[in-house]
Amino acid sequence: MISKKNLSKKDIVLTIENLFSQERIISADIKKIKRLAMSKNIKLGSLRKKFCEKCYSLFNSENSKTRIRGNFKIVRCENCNYISRWQMQRFKK
Repeated sequence: MISKKNLSKKDIVLTIENLFSQERIISADIKKIKRLAMSKNIKLGSLRKKFCEKCYSLFNSENSKTRIRGNFKIVRCENCNYISRWQMQRFKK
C-alpha cells in the first residue's frame, strides 16, 4: 500500500471502494481502510455497517447474526460477540 501522505482524497476513496469490492477481505485490510478514511476525514457511510467495530471482521452469514426488532437492525458478531445496532428508516404510509 502507498503511503497515505502522497494520496489525495479521491485516490483514497477509490482505494477504499476497490478494497471493499474484493471477495476476500481480512481484518487487517479493514483496519487500513478505516485509518485511511480517518486520516483525510472521509466518511465511510454505509460501508461502516459491513464490518464489526470491535474486531474488524467482515459481516457475512457465517460469522454474524442479524435480527430486526422494532426500528432497529441488530447485528451480532460471532467472533467477538459485539452487538451493533442500527436504526432503520421508517416510511410513512
